[in-house]
Amino acid sequence: MHYNSSLPPIDWKRADLLIELALSEDLEERGDTTTNAVIPQDLEAEAVFLAKQDLVCAGLPVAERLFEKLDPAVAFFPLVKEGEVCKKGTILAKVRGKAGTLLTGERTALNFLQRLSGVATSSRYYQSLAGDTFCRILDTRKTTPGWRNLEKYAVAAGGAFNHRIGLYDRIMIKDNHRELAGLEGEHGIARSVERARKMYPDLEVEVEIDSLSELAEAVDSGAEYILLDNMDDETMRKAVEYTAGRAKLEASGGITAERIPSVAATGVDFISCGALTHSVKSCDISMDSVIPEQTTGGCR
Repeated sequence: MHYNSSLPPIDWKRADLLIELALSEDLEERGDTTTNAVIPQDLEAEAVFLAKQDLVCAGLPVAERLFEKLDPAVAFFPLVKEGEVCKKGTILAKVRGKAGTLLTGERTALNFLQRLSGVATSSRYYQSLAGDTFCRILDTRKTTPGWRNLEKYAVAAGGAFNHRIGLYDRIMIKDNHRELAGLEGEHGIARSVERARKMYPDLEVEVEIDSLSELAEAVDSGAEYILLDNMDDETMRKAVEYTAGRAKLEASGGITAERIPSVAATGVDFISCGALTHSVKSCDISMDSVIPEQTTGGCR
């Protein structure tokens, strides 16, 4: 497979589990009964994946992997790059092999490709709303259970950026952590950061604040990131001015597409937006079969 090497790697251990689970939902023990009954076993065919709307393509490696699992002899030909902006009518890929295999894998391959292209397309739109600022739009952990690696891959394909992957790769101290640990009040932020540094010295630390009164302590704590929770634009501008680059600032909470231009203009470094993954509409993509007599003129 030859795809965009600048994108985060796909975790194939997890992706393979998703592919196998998705196929098992369709096939169980009896397999594709309609195709088995109607399609000659030796019939060869070709099909194309066709964009039926403008989109950002993501998920071709997953579609290819799916057909490989059904039949290693299937040939898959990506015709665009992952992350490429594609106009309606673009042929994204061609696939050639046993007609029965193509029919069996069609819906499941499309489910992956449509969903991931939807995430990539949405991510490109949200990042574009930041205009010519230096603000990066981040995803969140509000992902489809089991799909996080793939959805975050699609976010990057769309030109937005990944926040932490899980609970393991960054310390993120929120109000709930401090409250339950009895670290609210004076020096609570500093003490929570100190505890985190002691246990996980290799990890970056982010702290959440919901008012400017906590900002000085958050900056002085040495945390690399400060999350500005549910603040209005004017308050965030003041936070940017006070922080003066001593920590990276992330705007979060109540972020809509309409707000992104004004929030980005405050000077914050990041805007995190769960909608990149939790409120995405799948793209309209079809897999159209080519009758066997026409396959000799297809891709090779």
